[in-house]
Amino acid sequence: MKRVFAIAAICALGLTVLGTIGVSRAAAQDPILTPIIVSEAAPIVIQALTPKPKPTGVLKFEGTIVNANIAQVTVRAKGNDMGILTFALNQEVSAKMQKIVDNGGYQYGDKVTVYYDAASHTAVKIKGKPSRPL
Repeated sequence: MKRVFAIAAICALGLTVLGTIGVSRAAAQDPILTPIIVSEAAPIVIQALTPKPKPTGVLKFEGTIVNANIAQVTVRAKGNDMGILTFALNQEVSAKMQKIVDNGGYQYGDKVTVYYDAASHTAVKIKGKPSRPL
């Protein structure tokens, strides 16, 4: 049994030596001697887009309604269940909210986007469709 293992070990050693001697060097290690010529075509501009100017100082908050009335709206953040903000409504938004409340108002879970003044946390605009009244 020992003789079989000795023969197998010698054969393995011989194959390893032959494998290292017989291998050619890697071709990827040689530097490229021919230059690579790359021609890039210029992009064709059909129409330049100009972004709409955003009102200064107005931020956007997306989420779902927790509570809404004609004075304030409480919204839970879209991706963060712990992020809840309450916004006071300015006079224009409060008048629109009165019309919405007369038709049933926003219900819990309605998806809205609130545009608000960063300094005073006052809602400037509310986008979102109120669900059917209960």
